[in-house]
Amino acid sequence: MTAPALLDDSIVVVSPPKGARIEMRYALAPHGLPPIRDPVPTDPEMEFRVREIMEGRALTALFQPLVDLERGAVAAYEGLIRGPSNSPLHSPVQLFRAAALCNRAVEIEHLCRRVTMESFARLGLPGDLFLNVSPECLLRPEARYGETLAATRELGIDPQRVVIELTEQQPTYDYDLLREAVEHYRAMGFRIAIDDLGEGFSSLRLWSELRPEFVKIDMHFIQGCDVDPVKMQFLRSIQEIARNSGSEVIAEGIETAGELRCVRDIGISRGQGYFFARPSACPPLAITGEAAAGLARRSLAPGCVPTAGMLAQPVVPIGSGALIDDVYAIFESRPELQSLAVVDDGMPRGIIGRHALIDRLARPFRRELFGRKPCHAVMNPTPQLVEAGTSLLELGQLVAESNVRNLADGFIVVENGRYRGIGTSLDLMREITRLQLIAARHANPLTGLPGNEPINDTIARWLEGNEPFQAAYCDLDNFKPFNDVHGYARGDEVIRMAAQVLRDHADAERDFVGHIGGDDFMVLFRSENWEERCRRALDGFAAAAAAMFAPEEIARGGYDTEDRQGKRVFVPLLSLSVGVVNVAPRTLSTHHQVSSAAVVAKKEAKKIPGNSLFVERRIF
Repeated sequence: MTAPALLDDSIVVVSPPKGARIEMRYALAPHGLPPIRDPVPTDPEMEFRVREIMEGRALTALFQPLVDLERGAVAAYEGLIRGPSNSPLHSPVQLFRAAALCNRAVEIEHLCRRVTMESFARLGLPGDLFLNVSPECLLRPEARYGETLAATRELGIDPQRVVIELTEQQPTYDYDLLREAVEHYRAMGFRIAIDDLGEGFSSLRLWSELRPEFVKIDMHFIQGCDVDPVKMQFLRSIQEIARNSGSEVIAEGIETAGELRCVRDIGISRGQGYFFARPSACPPLAITGEAAAGLARRSLAPGCVPTAGMLAQPVVPIGSGALIDDVYAIFESRPELQSLAVVDDGMPRGIIGRHALIDRLARPFRRELFGRKPCHAVMNPTPQLVEAGTSLLELGQLVAESNVRNLADGFIVVENGRYRGIGTSLDLMREITRLQLIAARHANPLTGLPGNEPINDTIARWLEGNEPFQAAYCDLDNFKPFNDVHGYARGDEVIRMAAQVLRDHADAERDFVGHIGGDDFMVLFRSENWEERCRRALDGFAAAAAAMFAPEEIARGGYDTEDRQGKRVFVPLLSLSVGVVNVAPRTLSTHHQVSSAAVVAKKEAKKIPGNSLFVERRIF
């Protein structure tokens, strides 16, 4: 190859490999400079490979789930494309690069969209479909508008379920034209997403110009965000902008439980990454047990309820036209499978249980007589259908009240009426039992409030998230002598009363109330009016505690009893002491440090007679 001539304002000329021809590609230069002439040798063999792939439609669509982090359910799938596995064009990067060199970039992109939508429809996947589209192809003169909409109509996909995901490979300059193209898609019912925010050329400008419904954050800012305060702050800023602009944020590249907790606690509503599932030609319909367990950690927090969606097994359904022999063969090859859903066009029609089918075919010649008949002849046409958002408590009641056949067959989990997965009664009982054991282990049995482990876990998560908060250590004064004089039953009543007072004066959405044990409590405040809430709690406790004493005891401010040495002593009325420390971002690093500082503040509060509040004004 001849060395290029490196002269100002000259054309760089190279000698092409033998058998190749030179073509001139033109691209807009940055900052309005003249077009750059970039000669590219076009390999005839590469042209042949591209043409062969397109003519044979030798493309495979893979799908990766996007997870709703609040519901713990698959909400959508991103469609990804691959070339032939034995070809150098297997990688989408190489495939699109080769197509661009052959001047077939628009053709290959439209074909990829078509193949992706066909696979999505054939698999009957629930939720939305994210279609990758390059802005530069939308701006090319040969771009074919209306073809995507026609394909959705032909395949029976509602355009409102399709999200056009703009994936930028090179700078975008004509924002006016791109905005027109995007509005054209919106007018047809599609929604818009921009990919890799924070990476690439002009994603922030695209966000401002296009006002997309979804914004995907580049995985660089997700990976390690739970231990990197700069990344964490970036995510918070993006989430705040999205909230004010009406966009929904999607975190790409989640690979660990720590990253999942971080993005979820920041308020990001959707996530995607290997922690949930890798791209697959047959993607799961529900998240894995590990991911569900990671998200279920919030099920102990107020307002979070485990749902039927957690139990949905991603079992590929069969159509009502499938033969009984085919169903039998599936059960035979998969001994762990208890039931199969019968689904047409995404809508459940029935369920076939393993034992019911085997019983039907167990008699002599039954399989020979009925094996070639459609499976709807043996299905249960009235299966138990359960929306994914149904709580496990409600689901348990439904299953308990259903007939024996439904109990044996299990239940079908749907989302807006469309098939999402299948669940078994055994899995339901296991999950309910597991949650009960977790609740028993993590909650105080007397008050039902979260115990030490959830308290420590919450402090740790808030510290990881660099969230400012107040830790209030609450302790009852003179509780032991009250317990000795009035008995344990009255003492338990006081503990429950104190728990209720603290719960009543905390914000259920922003604050956290825990029961350390005995007469000790911890309240973690994120409410701005936390000090006012503490004072109201003290007043509420004083009023409630007064009901525990006789009028003459209240008049005296206490009562007489004997100490351990048998001496007569005067004991003041019950009171509540609250010591508060302010925890600022990146000051304390462990829940042990926070607890120790709160204990010191509590001891200062107990030095003040009666119901008292001590606030450590130093910022920890």
